[in-house]
Amino acid sequence: MSTFNVPTRAEVSEKNQGIFDSLEKKVGFVPNLYATYAYSNNALENYLNLSGAKTSLTAKEKETVNLAVSEVNNCIYCLSAHTAIGKMNGFSDEEILELRAGKASFDSKLDALAALAKNITEKRGATDKNVVENFLNAGYTKENLIDTIVLVGDKTISNYIHSTTKVPVDFPVAQAL
Repeated sequence: MSTFNVPTRAEVSEKNQGIFDSLEKKVGFVPNLYATYAYSNNALENYLNLSGAKTSLTAKEKETVNLAVSEVNNCIYCLSAHTAIGKMNGFSDEEILELRAGKASFDSKLDALAALAKNITEKRGATDKNVVENFLNAGYTKENLIDTIVLVGDKTISNYIHSTTKVPVDFPVAQAL
């Protein structure tokens, strides 16, 4: 049950109305979670800038992190959205379930990334040294490590907004692990 109504275009600032219009053109709709950011005059723009910022991670790597973090944080909204986005990036249903569990038997490099994202989230940043070493030994760089930590923070923001607001999921609902 939602504790917040999803604001409509008419209920948000003029600045956010422009962002809604842009999302409509780009995505085809305004996702409920993004609309919820628009309760703030600045949060939606700030979040979209953060999530769309340049990174050393590929689209598939970003989805690996998004899925692992959202599973640890038990965010059904983000799990559902990133399951759909993961499929658009070429992951199978089985691979998505593995990534959510913090592993990837189908790709050793993504396995190290998924384990790292899960560990960072579970340990609130007090990441296990062996997990970091495994990540670096898998071929990732220190730049990739920092970009992964930033992405964990990015996804955690959305996870927390949904956990607090409980706005309705407007993606096909992800299956339970």
